[in-house]
Amino acid sequence: MEDTSLQEVLTWLQHLVKGGIGQELETRSLEGLCITQARKGLIRCSLIVPSLASDVDGNWHVGAIATLMDVIGAVAVYSVLNRVITSVEFSISYYSTAKIQEHVEIEAKVVATKGRLTQVMVEVRRKGNGELIALGKQWMASNNIKVAQVSKL
Repeated sequence: MEDTSLQEVLTWLQHLVKGGIGQELETRSLEGLCITQARKGLIRCSLIVPSLASDVDGNWHVGAIATLMDVIGAVAVYSVLNRVITSVEFSISYYSTAKIQEHVEIEAKVVATKGRLTQVMVEVRRKGNGELIALGKQWMASNNIKVAQVSKL
């Protein structure tokens, strides 16, 4: 983790998880997130699904899953580009559900770059048996702003 862009974005993610920056929706969706591996273009995390991210049936809310996938995908892309990015296309396929307090693993991997566009794939799997819960494909466009320049507002 010697790359400064990776360090910057991981510090930003830790502040987001703790609620120091960002919106309540992100904090609720990321509560308890642990980074297990981080290198340029690849982020692996684990999470025990927090109770604040549940739907009425006690399942992990699909909106919370989407928020998590968006954030972790953006972290993977930033680690490569060292620039703030904007989602321009985001699709998620849901294959299963997870219950509150269930342990899941998340992997975001940059898979393509074309000009100012970068694609990242994010997988969410059940820890233990590796069952696929959700698969996200996202294209992001880069700009010339760095994380340190982004306001807390």
